[in-house]
Amino acid sequence: MKMIAITMGDAAGIGPEIVAKAFRDAPELTRACFVAGDLAVMRLAAQSIAQAHAVDLPVALIESPAQAASLPPRCLPVLQVTRSPLPLAWGQIQAQAGRAAADCVVWAARAALRGDIAAMVTAPIHKEALAAAGIGFPGHTELLQAQAAAWLDQPVSQVPVRMMLANDELRTVLTSIHVSLRDAIAAVDFDNVLQTLRITHESLTRELARSPRIGVAGLNPHAGEGGLFGREEIDVIIPAIEAARREGIDASGPFAPDTVFMRARARQGHAGEFDVVVAMYHDQGLIPVKYLGVDKGVNVTLGLPLIRTSPDHGTAFDIAGRGCADASSMLEAIRTARRMCGGFD
Repeated sequence: MKMIAITMGDAAGIGPEIVAKAFRDAPELTRACFVAGDLAVMRLAAQSIAQAHAVDLPVALIESPAQAASLPPRCLPVLQVTRSPLPLAWGQIQAQAGRAAADCVVWAARAALRGDIAAMVTAPIHKEALAAAGIGFPGHTELLQAQAAAWLDQPVSQVPVRMMLANDELRTVLTSIHVSLRDAIAAVDFDNVLQTLRITHESLTRELARSPRIGVAGLNPHAGEGGLFGREEIDVIIPAIEAARREGIDASGPFAPDTVFMRARARQGHAGEFDVVVAMYHDQGLIPVKYLGVDKGVNVTLGLPLIRTSPDHGTAFDIAGRGCADASSMLEAIRTARRMCGGFD
């Protein structure tokens, strides 16, 4: 069985800690996983949770992903793929930490593209640390897109990707990701909306083994109210939905953004009206999912020729190094990656 790489994230944040807790608390879930990171940082993370919880977590240096399979449960296997700044300044933006975090992501992406690993799970990185390091991408999604495009020898524009945030109750896919709100509104054009519907349909068809029911959120209050509050719904979103439906995609809307997420929410064992909601911009889609519980949310990148999941939270610099971070979302991200690549649920 191919292994799953878990990148350590920004060394100054909670990423290394929640990765260490995952190996300590869920040995069955992490039995086919290893950490792509820095041995010294992961030893610090193991020490921080030992001090907080009086539980030792051995850390082992491995030379190849396959070696992780032979280690005992509750042992943290680390493949050295970068070097981080030491002594570590917890909770501070550091260019060296941003560079190390990016190194881990690039290593795992290339390994996944080569087929050396089954999937990658990414611990949180800090966008300002990436920028301080001169990394020309605002986050994981764009960095992975560039790696995939280079591997496929195609322009980035020919490898469209989308961000999906999901938990047990709700899935949402974003038409635009890490751009200003002004630029996000400008990105609501026919091609982007239709492309988002296509990527959502293709990706979730594989996961659900059937055509997903896609609810589309409007951009404006009340989905424009027939043009009273903006014409994006009439001029852009409706034509894109109609084009998608002609391709056999089960998309409907646009619906009022303040109610469509409630209609899609699954609860008490009953499915929602939609399998997924396509949102027009970042916060419109992420606020509903995160409100239902950050501890259960998983970020999945759609459209890549590899499997990538991550927790739905950030680096939490304010609590880094204390050993008190909650690893629940990381565990869900690992579980989702296992399921997507054919492992156990």
